[in-house]
Amino acid sequence: MNSETLSTQPRTPTPRTLVIASRESRLAMWQAEHVQAALHKLYPSCDVKIVGMTTRGDQILDRTLSKVGGKGLFVKELEQALAEGRADLAVHSLKDVPMDLPEGFALAAIMEREDPRDAFVSNDHDSLAALPAGSIVGTSSLRREAMLRARYPHLQVKPLRGNLDTRLAKLDRGDYAAIILAAAGLKRLGLGARIRALIEPGDSLPSAGQGALGIEIRADRADVAAWLAPLHDDATAKAVEAERMVSRALGGSCSVPLAAYAQWRDGALHLRGTIATPDASRVLDAAGMSPAASVDDALKLGREVSDALIAQGALDIVRALAEAAQAEGAPNTPPGAAQGGAQPGRTDEADDAPSDAR
Repeated sequence: MNSETLSTQPRTPTPRTLVIASRESRLAMWQAEHVQAALHKLYPSCDVKIVGMTTRGDQILDRTLSKVGGKGLFVKELEQALAEGRADLAVHSLKDVPMDLPEGFALAAIMEREDPRDAFVSNDHDSLAALPAGSIVGTSSLRREAMLRARYPHLQVKPLRGNLDTRLAKLDRGDYAAIILAAAGLKRLGLGARIRALIEPGDSLPSAGQGALGIEIRADRADVAAWLAPLHDDATAKAVEAERMVSRALGGSCSVPLAAYAQWRDGALHLRGTIATPDASRVLDAAGMSPAASVDDALKLGREVSDALIAQGALDIVRALAEAAQAEGAPNTPPGAAQGGAQPGRTDEADDAPSDAR
């Protein structure tokens, strides 16, 4: 794994107790319970507990993440619990995790990926192509907004706030003709029947890490890393590490419509990355492939794709959006981005978040 992922697997005794820190949203608790069940199966005598927490990101209901500090708002309280020893691990949707973790923390395991695609949800229409001109489509993801504006300029795109249940309720009361959500969250909560159509990556490229779960621990907890090692899925890890490298290299923040998705085909890892302006007046695209025998190979692939985007002018988009965010007073503008430098950042949306669309 790279520097943010532990691979040390020392021989350690079976754990007696493990405490999982989790946000309290329904989807976040499902994710924590999923890991809890997996740990119970591995260590039947271990008492695996879940401690629910309300994060700063959960408390902000009226503004998008790009205006209030980014998706790190959804992990800071969980990391504080890890640092203080109140929890042993925290479970995250990987696309909610900053590209570079704070010093002292590491991703100990990346679990097998759920469906990474976006989902079209509507009560009256079968697909985006079937929506009449002027129909209102809900999403607060800049990535999805750019996709919609590029492919369906005749539709209206409007913000969609609230957790997953709130967003579905807004659709049901007629505020939107359709909404775009992540398929993984709907399936995990048993709401797969609400999906009218899955949007293929060729039409809506997923966010880096979409559909994958990451388990974060303190970097000095080699014992916890060893206990979590059986949950790690190598194929998923290589794919999402390549994706996250694209975002890391481009300084992807909540104000940048950036996507990166890698999938295995015929024994090779195929990676595609895109970056756009929110109005889709400019869309850049690059792709590459590698046998990816190691995580280092996957990271190299991610860098090659990000370099191809940079050669097309990706940093011009990053710089312009950073300047716009600074002008609006957004606190999560990547340092130096206004001067065109690529800085570590976050992708454009958060799972089950009050402010950004899943």
